[in-house]
Amino acid sequence: MQEAENLKKLAGEKAAELVTDGMIVGLGTGSTVYYTVMELGKRTRAGLRFTGIPTSKATEKLAVTQGINISTLDEHPVIDITIDGADEVAPNLDLIKGLGGALLREKVVASVSKRLVIVADESKSVTYLGSKSPVPVEVLPFALAAVKPRLSELCKKADARMKAGCLYVTDNGNHIIDCKFDTIPNPKNLESEMNCIPGVVENGLFLGMAERAILGTAGGIRTIEKTT
Repeated sequence: MQEAENLKKLAGEKAAELVTDGMIVGLGTGSTVYYTVMELGKRTRAGLRFTGIPTSKATEKLAVTQGINISTLDEHPVIDITIDGADEVAPNLDLIKGLGGALLREKVVASVSKRLVIVADESKSVTYLGSKSPVPVEVLPFALAAVKPRLSELCKKADARMKAGCLYVTDNGNHIIDCKFDTIPNPKNLESEMNCIPGVVENGLFLGMAERAILGTAGGIRTIEKTT
């Protein structure tokens, strides 16, 4: 467990080096980005000046405790760089995200970012999406009972996410259905099929969005770059 944390810390702190003075920075959510935010807080106290756009209430709270200047998309609708985590990273940098529950805000922020850089430990690297992590799907509460059987037709198993015996509620007041697969042979088709179901707000497939992944490994940092 400690080794995994060390690898997350290695990747998270490395990504913080990409932030320079004056940038608008999307601050992702998750256990690896935690180390990015902590390092950026340290650099802020040493004189770095940038503005953070958090993707969750948890990240916003952490950033504020570290003295990072926080703003919103209303004030900064274009972001220079977003640093975020992932639950799976494919060789072409397609991603599954959302086990932390922030997939909707993460995707909105990523969509208006000039650069999306992913930080993770080496366990998140996969050959095919869906081999380790379910695909989280954010759903309107009103539509949960209607959407769940539709999603079940697309995957091996669809489960409404629970927390402390209750339905999990996102920062946006919605629920999440976790869709399990053996592998996902055509992520683009699946993304379209999911988003066409009335009541689905967004899904955790982030396709063609990331330009780089910084992975912490036992041998040091491994970087995957997007090929054009």
